[in-house]
Amino acid sequence: MKKTLRVCETFISIQGETTWSGWPCFFIRLSGCNLRCRYCDTRYAYRPGRPCAIDKLAADFKASEMPLVNVTGGEPLLQSDVVDLLKLLVKRGRTMLATNGSFDISVVPEGVMTILDVKCPGSGYADKNCRHNLRLLRYHDEVKFVLCGRKDYEWARKVTKKYGLTERCRAVNFSPAAGFLKPQTLASWIIKDCLPVRLNLQVHKQIWPKADRGK
Repeated sequence: MKKTLRVCETFISIQGETTWSGWPCFFIRLSGCNLRCRYCDTRYAYRPGRPCAIDKLAADFKASEMPLVNVTGGEPLLQSDVVDLLKLLVKRGRTMLATNGSFDISVVPEGVMTILDVKCPGSGYADKNCRHNLRLLRYHDEVKFVLCGRKDYEWARKVTKKYGLTERCRAVNFSPAAGFLKPQTLASWIIKDCLPVRLNLQVHKQIWPKADRGK
């Protein structure tokens, strides 16, 4: 039998975050998540979704002719067969995996860019972080901290320094949680502390502010 994954949606859009922000991208959003972060903006991905064959997802990416594919969620690593999907995708083009950081990323195939979310206290799930992941990061991977306020900022700053994240991977992204922290405030903190991190804003929401999904 062909391997399948539970899929929430697939769509073509602009990559809205990380150093790949602005790139045209084919998105594969898998269903299900083990966390319920207070600022989550993709709650619709909690639902079971539909089964889709792995080889079809890879073929759809190739047919899209997009230069980048992002496997996201929900939480993709909840489904172990996602590793087989990633192996197929990376043969066809630039491939990234967005994960919430609660699963071991050592299973991610070589060549796939991992975007590792490190949960801050404000998320309610800082205790779910797989801390050893921070030592598994490769030069092309990135880290993302979503910040709800000053406490999260100071916590993320300490973690970044403790694990030498700015030297370990491609970029460290500090993101203001919508409705909790203003971008201007976070920017002022980063500037004052001369932090070598990237202010990460959701470009896709600036382009399509009224879209609730699939953008």
